[in-house]
Amino acid sequence: MEKQRCNWTKDDKLMNIYHDNEWGVAVHDDQKLFEYLVLDTFQAGLSWKTVLYKRENFRKAFDNFDYKKIASYNEIKINELLQNEGIIRNKLKIISTITNARSFILVQEEFGSFDNYIWQFVNYKTIINKWEKLTDLPAKTSESDAMSKDMTKRGFKFVGSTICYAFMQAAGLVNDHIISCFRYNEETQKNNNIKTI
Repeated sequence: MEKQRCNWTKDDKLMNIYHDNEWGVAVHDDQKLFEYLVLDTFQAGLSWKTVLYKRENFRKAFDNFDYKKIASYNEIKINELLQNEGIIRNKLKIISTITNARSFILVQEEFGSFDNYIWQFVNYKTIINKWEKLTDLPAKTSESDAMSKDMTKRGFKFVGSTICYAFMQAAGLVNDHIISCFRYNEETQKNNNIKTI
């Protein structure tokens, strides 16, 4: 029997793989959290599918999402990225990624890890929603509003509430799989067994 999944994948092979293995899985690794932050920055105004299909190009272009290296990028590197046809060549987003890497390191220094910082917005536990259909999903919430406000204050760019919510969905701060999706119960089960900090 065919697996029932959230229909935003539109049964695209790569989107299905991402949905089945990554989307909504709680992430506590700073490197991975930064990767999602970069990809969501570039997604602003575009579809996730566009970004997903360029993900490996982004990985190569941005030193495997190494925020320490990205924080030291200079004008030469920016120009090199602007010539790279494999990524989304938006100067503002490229510069914002460098700015975000620097802010990311400052947050790590203050909180011990970016993980400690970002999960505070959901009280260190995945919010499990019970959406019946895709149209029920919000574009932003009070948690993403608070995250956006605080990240903006800390110098992050392209962190509006809608982008923050997309990040929360991707990194498993919320479980937004619709209840008929086979991943919904898998993630709910997992989260019920997680002890909060």
